Amino acid sequence: MFERFTAAARQVVVGAQEEARDLGHDHIGTEDVLLSMLADADGAVARLLRPFDYEAAREAIGPLKPDLSFTEADDEDTAALKAIGIDLDKVRAAIEESFGAGALKLPKPAPKKRGIFGKFYAGSGHIPFSPRAKKVLELSLREAIRLHQNFIAPEHLMLGLLREGQGLAARVLADHDVDFRKLRADLENSLKNEAA
Repeated sequence: MFERFTAAARQVVVGAQEEARDLGHDHIGTEDVLLSMLADADGAVARLLRPFDYEAAREAIGPLKPDLSFTEADDEDTAALKAIGIDLDKVRAAIEESFGAGALKLPKPAPKKRGIFGKFYAGSGHIPFSPRAKKVLELSLREAIRLHQNFIAPEHLMLGLLREGQGLAARVLADHDVDFRKLRADLENSLKNEAA
């Protein structure tokens, strides 16, 4: 599939990994893909989403990124533990009393180091795609096939993100009143112009 990616689409994938690393994520999510598309201010996706831009997206995503620490449990987990006599709130309170506030939070990733040519590099290697982000990539291929195009551009990736519709990126776009139908039509027009 990646052989169909244009240089710009490949840069989105590389950029998504960089965004995930910068945000301390252990996987590449739909939000990282969106940020990567918006990072190219001159790209078609960023132009079509204006006035919503990279900075607005980054600010919106920050507080919404789920905490991957033990402190987060859904209602079903809490109810199941309570059924066997474990009160999760009391366990948290006891741990924080013994070890301090925030003891259950995962540590921040190590800071980036500067290489010999002044570029930053991270200590870790490849960051995997989340299942939703993988689905976005798959749907981008389906969108290209639907449009009878033999390439995958950033617009196809955005169409895949819209079609998936359940990830954090879609939620952020909806929260910022992005009209998905209009955006879809604009992306398809952009692709038709690009293919012509």
